[in-house]
Amino acid sequence: MSDAPSHAESSKAPAAPKSMGREVLSLAWPIIGLNILQVLAFAVDTAMVGRSGNAEASLIGLGYASQLMFLLMMAMIGLTVGTVASMARARGRRDLESAQSIFQQSLQLTILLGLGVAVMGNLLAIPLLRALGADESTMGPALDYFRPLLTGVVFGYLTMVFAASMRAMGNTRVAFMVSLAMNGLNVLFNYGLILGNFGLPALGNTGAALGTLLSQSIAVILMIVVVRRGAIPELKLRFRLTAFSKKVTRTLFRIGWPAALDMLVLNASLLLTVGLLGRIDQAAVGAHSIGLRVQLLAFVPGIGVSQAVGALVGQALGAGRIEDARAVLRAGLWLCVGIMTSIGLVLFLFADPVVGLFGVKADTPIRELAVEWMQLLSYMMPASAVSIAVGGLLQGAGATMISLRINAATSIGLLMPCAFILGNVVGWGAVGVWMAFPISSVVRATWTVKAYHRGAWAKAKA
Repeated sequence: MSDAPSHAESSKAPAAPKSMGREVLSLAWPIIGLNILQVLAFAVDTAMVGRSGNAEASLIGLGYASQLMFLLMMAMIGLTVGTVASMARARGRRDLESAQSIFQQSLQLTILLGLGVAVMGNLLAIPLLRALGADESTMGPALDYFRPLLTGVVFGYLTMVFAASMRAMGNTRVAFMVSLAMNGLNVLFNYGLILGNFGLPALGNTGAALGTLLSQSIAVILMIVVVRRGAIPELKLRFRLTAFSKKVTRTLFRIGWPAALDMLVLNASLLLTVGLLGRIDQAAVGAHSIGLRVQLLAFVPGIGVSQAVGALVGQALGAGRIEDARAVLRAGLWLCVGIMTSIGLVLFLFADPVVGLFGVKADTPIRELAVEWMQLLSYMMPASAVSIAVGGLLQGAGATMISLRINAATSIGLLMPCAFILGNVVGWGAVGVWMAFPISSVVRATWTVKAYHRGAWAKAKA
């Protein structure tokens, strides 16, 4: 279950691998699998809720609650980025005591963050859902899913920080295997609690939330058992509070908040895009939703490679081997571009059948628009692969401010104005809005590569 090094090896900095591409792929494939499983978990929830009573209102409520849960996860994403960068650096410089300290502090911060989100989220649940557009018919189903997940959000957060810490130590297989078990349990629990099978009550959206929480809590227990049994020699789990280090906390915050804000900017730009499309053509909103779901799956392999690059770059910089960090990026870049370009080609050639998988009828406006969006999406895959790969290097180096500046400028300063001009001023409608995506992706990739060549990332502190 573990690909961890031996105790003797754990006290040494990771050696420069003979084949960097093989090293990146070895670390990346379990991350890719884990990310796919996370996407599939939500798909399973959605599919089962769609077969429950009052399916339409339940699905809409599930959609509102899921959007809010993702927004509330931004701070946790920032914490995991800071954890990986800091722990990987410590491992690279053979300072396992510091890595252990960061691990313990990250766990404690995760618990505090989870409790804070649970309390504040439940207090603000109704106003937040109303702000998204939930009405009287969908508020109930949304709360049925939202409140239980919020109450136990710490379990989901803990699975994230455990996986991030293991990745920083060069182990991604444990988190993948635990995720396999978690998703299998999620299917069983949801089948029973959403639909009322196995003699359990049919709880609909509440059942979906409870099934997710049960599977996440078991996953946390499995992670604890694995670490306590020494499967990853660098990590030791102490069941006692340790004093917070101001230095560690400042480092995690300094690296993490730009990463969290980066994700917020990205999602804000996507929401504004939906607003533009809604004023042009309602069918385009449905087509856009289909495209985003496909994009989420299409980007999963690249994001997995990016996360592997980040961990290996952090280790290399911690060991003072900048050339190894560059070699990691080159290997990750070729891998990422190769995979995502291939996916883009498939999307272009088979756009219509892919749209058909979503149950959209042939010869309808939404189908035609979705196919156009899918093909435009395929054009941006190579450039997006470059940005994603180099973004992994920037995060692993702790240079998250560089990434934030680039993504904020290209999302807010380029994507949105370009979408408005091409869609409304030029008059190209929905297609004009979508054309802004490949344009901005090329500019983002070019800017990101220039930032890499400037080399400021190699001097970032973590």
